[in-house]
Amino acid sequence: MDSLQVFLGNISLKDVFDILIVALLIYQSLIIVRGTRAVQMLIGVGILIFLFWIGHTFKLYSLNWILDHFFDSFFIIAIILFQDQLRHALATVGTGRRLFGLLNREEIQIEIDEVVEAIGSMSRERIGCLIVIERNQGLANFMDTGTKLNSEVHSDLIYAIFQSTSPLHDGAVMISGGKITAAGCFLPLTKNVEIDRHLGTRHRAALGLTEDTDAIAITVSEETGKINISVNGSFYLCDNSKALRQYLKHLWAGEKLDEKLDPIKNQGVAP
Repeated sequence: MDSLQVFLGNISLKDVFDILIVALLIYQSLIIVRGTRAVQMLIGVGILIFLFWIGHTFKLYSLNWILDHFFDSFFIIAIILFQDQLRHALATVGTGRRLFGLLNREEIQIEIDEVVEAIGSMSRERIGCLIVIERNQGLANFMDTGTKLNSEVHSDLIYAIFQSTSPLHDGAVMISGGKITAAGCFLPLTKNVEIDRHLGTRHRAALGLTEDTDAIAITVSEETGKINISVNGSFYLCDNSKALRQYLKHLWAGEKLDEKLDPIKNQGVAP
């Protein structure tokens, strides 16, 4: 107890502020890498640190020599390993779009309008599509499967990507940090054996991704033109563009959902 009192007595307001900043940086770093291949790399680094501790504890000289040289250059190695995540994090902070989880709702509203306009057009013309919106969990490993675009979110571009003559129309469009980051991306299919077997590949991919991440997936059926939002492994049918806009405002911008849009789980909905 005396040691604790001495410890607390030596902590100043500056120390508390310093600890809070470091804790927030660590938290944001974990949020950025969650759901990406960087998680496996972090696990590998953790194993090396554990081996480093074993080597020094039991005086394993050969292992110590190898790991000592490795950790001497660890800062450079970390930059090389996590360059995509670092680039994404710095770009996000630099544009002021997300700082410790705070979103610029005005910019998100513009993006929602562009997405809804494109989805509305494709629904009327029965053009199949799959659009994925990244939220907190990183999707860089899925973006790497497609063609990098890094372009502004615009309805005309989204519409053009999903035309049958486009080489990217079969995959998913990924939206992250206010950009269309990639198109033609491949997503994992759902393992849920209870869903309607008539659901197409796009719908199964939308479910599969949202079962494992917190992303939002929007699908339009080629056969019926129906619009569905998938989140947390469930489908929500949108009867029109207005309903889609309300769902996106709620799920993407954090606004309260209109009570008239009571979400009904539609895992058996026809594609």
